[in-house]
Order: sequence, then structure tokens, then C-alpha cells
Amino acid sequence: MLGSVNGKWSKLLPYVFLLIAALSRWPGLFPPNFSAFYGLAFCAGAFFPRNVKWWLPLGTLVLTDIALDFYYQSFSAMQLVNYAAYALIILFGTRFSHRSPFLRLLAGGIMGAILFYVLTNTAAWLFNPFGNPEYSKDLAGWLIALTKGTGGYPTTLEFFRNTLMSGGLFTGLFAGALKLTEAAEPAEEKEKETAQEPEGEEAPVPEEGKA
Repeated sequence: MLGSVNGKWSKLLPYVFLLIAALSRWPGLFPPNFSAFYGLAFCAGAFFPRNVKWWLPLGTLVLTDIALDFYYQSFSAMQLVNYAAYALIILFGTRFSHRSPFLRLLAGGIMGAILFYVLTNTAAWLFNPFGNPEYSKDLAGWLIALTKGTGGYPTTLEFFRNTLMSGGLFTGLFAGALKLTEAAEPAEEKEKETAQEPEGEEAPVPEEGKA
């Protein structure tokens, strides 16, 4: 009975993570760039079944973006860059698996968050959709995009801090929960198999010797 409960729980965990990631995007709930989607995308690549590891996290991302666009009454083409960055995190996650050590998974999730930060800020500097004067098309402009950002907003280094913290936190939570659940299943399956083994026949009682 316990084994069947854990088996069902391991199948439900990806959907629980999706719900947490979607809720983490609720306006004002977390600081800017503090999101569960970095960890979700990485763990999807490492743990999710092949038939859902792409469309499930990316589909949830698109749906929450649509809701946010209605909430803020705005749409930015930079969202397409975000989708590409998350897809690369999923792809990076496929280089790992449930057999990877926890610390290696944690480091991979943090690296995925760094990848997202560098790609999205580089795209903001390269395309400069809002015409920020600080983003000159040279090395100095690119470094400003990665560190200071544009005037009137928190520095991009603050966004980077939130990206790293949330990437590490949620990767640790998601990967830890999945590995603990998977570790519990083999022991329970072994107990179940042992319980189903037929009992051995009793050894025949030897006849008494004749005089």
C-alpha cells in the first residue's frame, strides 16, 4: 500500500512543481527575477519523461505569460528570448539524470540560471527594445547591461542575485524531492516482491527406521 502511494506521488511531483512555478510568477509574490522556473526547466530536462519534458514546462510558461500580459496590459517580444533561454536550460538538463549526484544537480541548476541571466541580458543589450542610451554597441555597453542596467530600475546585479538564489533554491527542492521519492521506491518494491514469493514446501518428515 505504501509503495503504491509513493509511486503515485512520484508521478504527481512534476505537476506539483509546475503549480509552484506558476504561482511563483504571481505579481509581487517574489522579488524580480526570483522564480521557480529556472529550477523547474533544469529538473524537467533531467527528470521528466521524454514525452512531457519540453511541452509541460514551456506550455506552463506560455500560459502564465498570457495571464501576466493581460494583467499588465503589455507584451514584449523579449518574451521569445526568454522561451529560447528556458529551452536551452531544459536541453542542458538532459545532460543530467536521476542518477546524477545531488550536488552535481544543484550545480547544474545554478549554471542554468546563470545561462538564462547572460542570454537574456545580452539580448536586451543587443536588441535594446526600449532604446536605453546606456546600451551602446560595444564592450562597455554590454558590461553595463550585465551589471548596472538602465537608470530608474534596480541594477541587473540585483536581478542576477535573485536569479542565482532562486535557481539554486528551487533546483535543490525539486531535485531533492524527486531523488528522495525515487530512493524510497526500490526498497518498497523489493519488500513487495518478497511478500509475493511463494512459501517453500515443508521438508518431508523421515520415516522411522525398521528394526
